[in-house]
Amino acid sequence: MQLPPDDRTLSPRTGYTRAHWEAAADSLLAAVEPYATQDRALYHLPGDHESWSGRLSDGLEGYARTFLLAAFRRDETALGRYADGLTAGVSGVWPRIEDRGQPLVEAASIALALRLTRPLLWDRLDDPVRQRAAAWLTDALTAEAWPCNWELFPVTVGGFLQEIGHETQESRKAIDRGLERIEDWYVGGGWYTDGDGRKYDYYNGWAMHLYPVLHAWLARDERLLELYGGRLSRHLEDYARLFGGDGAPMHQGRSLTYRFATTAPLWLGALTGRTPLSPGQTRRLASGALKYFLERGAVDANGLLTLGWHGPDETVLQGYSGPASPYWASKGFLGLLLPADHEVWTAVEEPAPAERTDAVTAIAAPNWLLQSTGSDGLVRLHNHGSEDIRYDPYYTRLAYSTATVPSRWYDNSVIVGHDPSRTDIVPLGVGEGWAASRHSAGGGARVTSLVLARGAVEVRAHLVAGAEPGTPVRITGWVCGDGVRAESRPAVGLDSDLCGVTGTSATLFVALARLTAERDPAPLDELVTVRVDGDGGIHVRWSDGHEVEARLADGEGVGVRA
Repeated sequence: MQLPPDDRTLSPRTGYTRAHWEAAADSLLAAVEPYATQDRALYHLPGDHESWSGRLSDGLEGYARTFLLAAFRRDETALGRYADGLTAGVSGVWPRIEDRGQPLVEAASIALALRLTRPLLWDRLDDPVRQRAAAWLTDALTAEAWPCNWELFPVTVGGFLQEIGHETQESRKAIDRGLERIEDWYVGGGWYTDGDGRKYDYYNGWAMHLYPVLHAWLARDERLLELYGGRLSRHLEDYARLFGGDGAPMHQGRSLTYRFATTAPLWLGALTGRTPLSPGQTRRLASGALKYFLERGAVDANGLLTLGWHGPDETVLQGYSGPASPYWASKGFLGLLLPADHEVWTAVEEPAPAERTDAVTAIAAPNWLLQSTGSDGLVRLHNHGSEDIRYDPYYTRLAYSTATVPSRWYDNSVIVGHDPSRTDIVPLGVGEGWAASRHSAGGGARVTSLVLARGAVEVRAHLVAGAEPGTPVRITGWVCGDGVRAESRPAVGLDSDLCGVTGTSATLFVALARLTAERDPAPLDELVTVRVDGDGGIHVRWSDGHEVEARLADGEGVGVRA
């Protein structure tokens, strides 16, 4: 991909400017064009990983997701190609929108793209084409959605159809129904869970916030914008901390192949004026993420986004991932809707939160503890509240970071017996420098876990109860990643391999851990000391003199006092 020279005056952190984003968008659009069918209704991108929806649906996905990119770019030549594809698609090429079918997802992208470019595309179509397109989209208003972020796809379609005066009553119903549905999943503090349970991930940003806020903004509905925009602004206070100093988003949750779609809520806040971030912070975070992926093989030799994280990587895929799935990354180009003279493009980049100083931040809604170190720009997420066993290991590990990927050998886990599972996670609280939870483990065991963090150092305590006496227990820590050092040390109840056995009652195990990119860090044992009493009490003293006392009790929870 050919990009302009870096501009280190305007963008001292990344070198990227609006011109880089425009060039990246143009390159991605040019690269997919050869894979369009002759009528341009489908884009059959190469790849061996066909989704479970089949080839026709995958071709529609290729059209819809790249159309969204063209809409953000607002290039009339490109939009002309997608107008041709729309004309053919709604004339019998595209599959119908049915209950819980993938075309419902793609209909939302198409409707949003049409709404954003209405004077440039929709208003120039012949009326019979518009009628057929509206009729095809109408099925999205009543199609049953999966009970998760999918509930917002009829909202997005309904917003466009209502705007053009088509099936306005049904459109209104679809909008109201979807917006009412997500209220069940709003847990406060700017966070949604993606459906029932405690499924916290990037769908907060690229779906749960994106669609309601964009709908409110496009509809000029100040009441809705105040509600959803306020939630977005609060979310961004936490969200901005999920990016490493190198631009890497946190490696957690499903659909990671969407890559820099993670930048969508950052741009959305700037677009709607609902953000706590300065313009220079917004662009630094967004450009950092784009640069991170472009420099690490996200685009192949043909200019196509691959199925993976850096380069091709099947370990991050789901059954719904098809050759065109990565093009939901198009959402990351939302910032191009902002004019070139907007301050988000003209302000000098400012440091990201992870670049400033060491910080340990409690996030109450998902019961997460974020631990960042300014010296190396690493961010670690201690997970004591998010769970989705359908997509293990991206939800159920005790910790994630911007520099490591979950291992099939169960990193950051408590393995009771030979069962590494972590299910039925119950948050037990999060506070200044700590987070705790309880979960079910192998053989009917219950594990109460606490992490204490300061600087780059972690104290991890696990109280294992309900297992047969003599059951082996193993504590695992971080895996090594490029340029980072992972360490684990036994502190209480563990041998040098971080293994121990359960006693006749609840048994306490404590380990020290660290993930760092520092070249010559001080020994862990010099940075923190731990002692325990016989009743689940833990006394921690850090090398700077800070002390913490904690107590773990089976069935009662965790108490922490600094």
